[in-house]
Parts: sequence; structure tokens; C-alpha cells
Amino acid sequence: MLFRLSRLFRLAYALPLAGLSVLLHPSLVLDAQNSAQPPIHVQLSSAPLLRLPGAVDSNSPAVWEQVDGWNLLFVMTSINGQPSTASGRAFSSLSQPRVATVEPWPGGGVWMEAIVKDDDGTWYGYYHNENRANMCRGTDKVIPRIGAARSRDLGATWEPLGVILEAPPRSYDCTTDNEYFVGGVGDFSVQLDARSQDLYFFYSLYLREASAQGVGVARLAWADRDDPSGKIMVWRNPSWLPALNVGRTQEVWVYPAASPLFPTTQPWHDDNPAVNAYWGPSVHWNTHLSRYVMLLNRAKDASYTQEGIYVSSVSSLENPGAWSQPVKILDGGRWYPQVFGLEDGSGTDKTAGEVARLFMLGSSQHFIRFVR
Repeated sequence: MLFRLSRLFRLAYALPLAGLSVLLHPSLVLDAQNSAQPPIHVQLSSAPLLRLPGAVDSNSPAVWEQVDGWNLLFVMTSINGQPSTASGRAFSSLSQPRVATVEPWPGGGVWMEAIVKDDDGTWYGYYHNENRANMCRGTDKVIPRIGAARSRDLGATWEPLGVILEAPPRSYDCTTDNEYFVGGVGDFSVQLDARSQDLYFFYSLYLREASAQGVGVARLAWADRDDPSGKIMVWRNPSWLPALNVGRTQEVWVYPAASPLFPTTQPWHDDNPAVNAYWGPSVHWNTHLSRYVMLLNRAKDASYTQEGIYVSSVSSLENPGAWSQPVKILDGGRWYPQVFGLEDGSGTDKTAGEVARLFMLGSSQHFIRFVR
């Protein structure tokens, strides 16, 4: 088994580096494009302060539901590894959050970062899960992974469905300058494709090798949503690679490293505290543009100090290589930028129209307008 693990690990690391985008001034109407993509124009304007209820330190998913004849908006926020659920008629009138029960608890900290609703009302949640990096002695840093859960009571209680994506074996760095992580994968968002065939995961890569850092993509067949462990496929340009079962008496899944959409040029794990890395992707379908739009953080040091907030877009999820090069829309900013749609009954973190709210760390002081 050790030989198989070692061989897979070597195969998972022959990744090329690619250049990062050129920065543009944030006060202008901006274009994010590559040779295969038309431009996307974004404008920011000031808006009255709007806060999600409770403290936030992750992406915050939202879902609309019909309850007793009323359209209600449900938002899950997470802080310090504990998710909570709030509801109301709109983002401006959400209730105080109630702690969500996850039973059995999967260990470590749980941040619910994505929810996809089934036609029967079942919620499928996907969470960032941090556990202490016990393989590194004398550290309180953690290693993240991604898990799945299911709720049949509007997010009040959750049944874990298992870990669905982890970094490859031995892809951590115990001597890293990264303030939080020794490796791992997480800080993500999820989109169900237009045909309801596949879930696409856009996630941050914190692996040891510089060529395996940036933003990765994986997909899970929607048909496998109730039994997802070992079913996810990782995009390694130009192919989708499956997980490998290396267990002899029980299932032990090893997942390949992804090809980063937007690789780092100054990596997370070296002796230089300077970093140049995109992370924390948040993806929504924009009905005005008929395109998927991704917001990204860009870190400039190992403490995740923000260099800026960036935007990218693509017309279809099936070809990850077609995402446009990220372009800055805001200098600095705060972690976890998200677009929330304003349309009653449909606007969420996954769907928005021409004008939406830009949230960062659970607060919004900007409208964001998408111009064709």
C-alpha cells in the first residue's frame, strides 16, 4: 500500500506553473477576459451597510424555501468551526442565527460553505473541515478537507455523508510560514450545472508544491449526492481524474492534485513570507450576463493580507480551462467576497442578476453591477 501511495503522490505533482494576470485600476470599469472569453464589465457603488446575522469567517450559503405559504430566505453562517442557520423575508430581515446540529460530529471545526437544494426539499451541504495537523509536532496549525452532509429540516440538523475531497498524502509542509495551514484543500463554493448532472467544486489548494497551489476544480455527479465518498473527480488539465481506493479491508480514498486554474507565483510554503496567491473562490450564475462569475481573494503574505478582490467568468462549467484571467475590482477588501442576488425568491449566493450585493466577511457596503 505504501508503494501505491508513493506512486500516486508522484503522479499528482507534475503540475506546470502559469502566469498571473496583470492588475488594472479598481476605479475603472474592468474587463476580465482571455482569448476564449468575452469581457465582463463590473461596476461598484456605495450601499447602506447590511450585515448577515452572527459572526462570519467563511463563505455563507443561502437558500429560498416556501414555508407556510411564505417565501423565506435561509442563510447559514459559520464562525470558529460552528455553523448556524438564520431565516427571514430578505437579507435585511434575517432572524438571529441558531446553532446547527451536526450529528455525528465529523471532528475538528466545521464551516458550512455551500448548500444545494434537491427537488424534494432536502438540502445537501458541503463543509470545510479543519483538524489539527498532528503529523507536525509542536504546531497548532491545521489541515483542511471538504465533507458532505444532508439536512431534511431546513438546516437545523445535519447528517454527515463523509469526507469527499482531501489533499494527496504527504502534501503538507510542517515548516510552512502559512499562518493557519500546513497543507490541505478547502475555502470553496459549489455550483450545480444547468442540466442538474454535476456539482462543481471550486476550492483553494494549499498543497506543498508551488505548482499545486491556487484554485482547483472537482466535480461530483448529482446522482451520487447521497453516497459521495470516493466519487468526486478532480480536474487535472485536460482530464477529470478519479480518486483511488488504496484500502485492503475498507475504503481508503486518495484524491489527485488538481491543476490550478490560477496558479501562485509566490507560494504559501517557503522561507519567504511574501505570497501571491488566489484563494477562496465564490461562484454564482449571473442571469443578466448568462455566465458564471467567480470572485476571488488575492493574498500578498503568509498571513492572508488582502492585496485585492478579483473577478473571473466563464460561459459553461464543463471546461475549467476557459475561465477568464482574474481582474481586480477592489483594492484590499476583506476575506470571503460573495455576490448575493437581490431577486425575491431566487437571489442567493449562487444566483444573481444585473445588480446585486457584494458581501465581504458577512457585511455589504457595495452594490455590484454587471454590464453586458
